[in-house]
Amino acid sequence: MPFSVKLRDFLELNKVDYKHTTHPIAYTAREVASAEHLPAREVAKVVVVSADNAWHMAVVPANRTLDLAELRADMGFHQARLATERELASLFPDCDLGAMPPFGNLYGMPVYADSGLALDDWIAFNAGSHTDVIHMRFTDFRRLVNPVVVPLAKDLEMSRGW
Repeated sequence: MPFSVKLRDFLELNKVDYKHTTHPIAYTAREVASAEHLPAREVAKVVVVSADNAWHMAVVPANRTLDLAELRADMGFHQARLATERELASLFPDCDLGAMPPFGNLYGMPVYADSGLALDDWIAFNAGSHTDVIHMRFTDFRRLVNPVVVPLAKDLEMSRGW
C-alpha cells in the first residue's frame, strides 16, 4: 500500500510541515531507522494494545520496547494484551500489516507516547506502508494527536533479561 491517504489528508488539512520519504521495504522500526539513516530513538513504532475491552495505541522509540506492566500501572488498566495480526488488519484496513502511523485519533483510539520520544525535535514513522515514512516535529505530532506522554518503554536488552 502507498502512503496512507487518511494520514496525508489529515496532515494537509492541519497544514503541518512534514517530509515524506521512501526506502526499500523495511518491516521493523529498527530496519526503518537504518533505511532512513536515523538513530533508532527518533523512529516511532506503534504497538496496539487491548486494555479493559478497548483498543489503545502505544508509541515507543524503535530502540526500546513497550513495558506492558508500566502501561497497565500508569493508565490504571486491569488487563492489557498485544493485538493479534488479525486484529491489526481489521483495525487498520488502509495500512500494510504492522505499518500503521502513530495517529490513533484517526482510528478511534487513544494514544500513549513514551516520554523518550519528546527528547528529540523530530520523529519519523511508518505512513501506512513498509516503504513510506513521515518525518515531522514532535511538537506538531503532540498537537495533532494529543497523546498521553508517559514513560512506557524499557531498553530492549532489559526486556530480554540481559
